[in-house]
Amino acid sequence: MERWKGRVALVTGASVGIGAAVARALVQQGMRVVGCARSVDKIEKLAAECQSAGYSGTLIPYKCDLSNEEEILSMFSAIKTQHKGVDVCINNAGLAHNEPLLSGKTEGWRNMIDVNVLALSICTREAYKSMKERNVDDGHIININSMSGHRVLPSAASHFYCATKYAVTALTEGLRQELREANTHIRATCISPGLVETEFAFRHHNSDPERAAAVYESIKCLKAEDIASAVTFVLSAPPHVQIGDVQMRPVEQVS
Repeated sequence: MERWKGRVALVTGASVGIGAAVARALVQQGMRVVGCARSVDKIEKLAAECQSAGYSGTLIPYKCDLSNEEEILSMFSAIKTQHKGVDVCINNAGLAHNEPLLSGKTEGWRNMIDVNVLALSICTREAYKSMKERNVDDGHIININSMSGHRVLPSAASHFYCATKYAVTALTEGLRQELREANTHIRATCISPGLVETEFAFRHHNSDPERAAAVYESIKCLKAEDIASAVTFVLSAPPHVQIGDVQMRPVEQVS
């Protein structure tokens, strides 16, 4: 990770869960991390914790609603002005609504597409532009995907969410191909975890907290820090090594 010291990383959805763990890990490795979310209170607290711990990097909170393209573009403009640009883009923000295919609300579907697919694509495009205009040829774009981007669970509550994560799988490989065609050495990776113990299930099953809790109590789940370790592993690979996808599950997870 030595070569990333002092470089700039953007982590979306950095206020809780995987995003917060990734932001902390990168600050610990000496990176300047812009952590964005709709609410920055928790990121500000995390930034203070990182400072108190004596980490060599810094965490810069940024308030951004990723379902609004203008706010994303404004964020990239601010990063350019204040930090020159983005060298590493971690597209972590994602959400799931319990909206089945036969009875779900369009609003819920649209929100999943806006955040899980479109925001990821807009951030990717803008991060690439930022790298290109500064002649950064060793940048890295990492999409936090899901095992749901590789198999469809027999659960109506997650079918539309699965569709958005299958999109992430396709977008990551498409990105790798386009970066290759553009003769860059910028890398594209997705990390696909199974069950991770975060607030995710509680948001997914927001009307049924007991069901959400049962998801995490059924087996020993991955921790957010496990995903952060996968991110640093991917970033640490030698510049000529392209890691396309890291699929990781709890040992006890069935599918």
